[in-house]
Amino acid sequence: MVKQSNASTAMPKNKWPLILLVLFSLSTVMVVFLRATSDYCNTSTGSSTEQLGSEDNQGKAPIHSTIQVGNSAPSPLEFMKSKLVLMVSHELSLSGGPLLLMELAFLLRGVGSDVVWITYQKPSESDEVMYSLENKMLDRGVQVFPAYGEKAIDTALKADLVILNTAVSGKWLDAALKEKVPDVLPKVLWWIHEMRGHYFKVEYVKHLPFVAGAMIDSHVTAELWKNRTRERLGIKMPETYVVHLGNSKELMEVAEDSVSKRVLREHVRESLGVRNDDILFALINSVSRGKGQDLFLRSFYESLKLIQEKKLQVPALHAVVVGSDFSAHTTLEIELRKYVADKKIQDRVHFINKTLTVAPYLAAIDVLVQNSQGRGECFGRITIEAMAFRLPVLGTAAGGTMEIVVNGTTGLLHPEGKKGVMPLANNIVKLATHVERRLTMGKRGYDRVKEMFMEHHMAHRIALVLKEVLRKSKRHS
Repeated sequence: MVKQSNASTAMPKNKWPLILLVLFSLSTVMVVFLRATSDYCNTSTGSSTEQLGSEDNQGKAPIHSTIQVGNSAPSPLEFMKSKLVLMVSHELSLSGGPLLLMELAFLLRGVGSDVVWITYQKPSESDEVMYSLENKMLDRGVQVFPAYGEKAIDTALKADLVILNTAVSGKWLDAALKEKVPDVLPKVLWWIHEMRGHYFKVEYVKHLPFVAGAMIDSHVTAELWKNRTRERLGIKMPETYVVHLGNSKELMEVAEDSVSKRVLREHVRESLGVRNDDILFALINSVSRGKGQDLFLRSFYESLKLIQEKKLQVPALHAVVVGSDFSAHTTLEIELRKYVADKKIQDRVHFINKTLTVAPYLAAIDVLVQNSQGRGECFGRITIEAMAFRLPVLGTAAGGTMEIVVNGTTGLLHPEGKKGVMPLANNIVKLATHVERRLTMGKRGYDRVKEMFMEHHMAHRIALVLKEVLRKSKRHS
């Protein structure tokens, strides 16, 4: 259940099916529960159709991008029918990596693949989230096996393809397969999302040079892995493919349904106690230093001061922070609320607890703020989801955000860190005072999503990678 402002409204019975449609969007689940310690990336301006590098005379691993095409029928993954795919994740939780792998599992099941899932780090006590997600997979025909033992080894040896999810999953290879590791490596596709320094450890990635390929979500992430594995670990990346993500069909159905969006917008705004013409700026991520909620609120406060000093006539501005944890009482959570109280802007700032349903908030707000710090987001799927809802994006000029947002066209970028506080404040004022600019940027963002970031785009890009990995595996055998 979502915890939010005390204000609430009764929903007409005929509107509940629209709300229920939102509740089952896997794509929206992925966003809010990204780890508070999400990995950071360097900046880049590449697109999903660019090749980052090519093999040189020293034999360095090339970094290729997959090709973007339009929607097609049948599915570009049809060739995976009857193929046995083993998926290995270090955890099964409501965080980005596991949920993204689950989404791929469902896409493969949809074309008739036999999919087996292994989670090799399980909590000692019962976990309701893991139980729920495992049952979701079982309902969709994904088999869930223990991480260790003969069943795991036999499946790995028989599989046509093994997908390791996240760098940490590399530890499973030796722990589970032991002397059989060399037999499995030629058919391993390693899907890497992490970028923080402590993931660059030999114990995690010592087998990385010998797998069939690596798949990474953004060009900047791929470049960082290429450079750091060589410089810090002295190892060579395998063939590496950049695959930008795409929005799920469920998310797009809600985003393109004007009736659903209007119902959700009215309901959320009434529950928050804001008017229809108020302007809502939202940051949707688990609360952490890396996601920049503290700097966002500072920028928001500065924007209110600018509006007052310049005597600008604009509707009331509100900041919405989706992804809090009211029960955690972390230092940052306490600090955020203290800042709001000290600045006396409690009536302008709304904290929303962690929720499975971000689509209602995307429907209710006017601008998404992507304020990830450090190297930014490795990709940032909430960004393309917001663009699907025709929202302009105010993002840090860092990481994968620069591969999604076109500065000045689909949104505005600002520096990360404290030096970005005033630029973000000024950008908030710009969009608050120019409604036509907001609408135009939102429309252009939606067009960019339709062109590059749909589920069928992602499926096709992944299909090209899987074909190549299967070809290599067959050649090796």
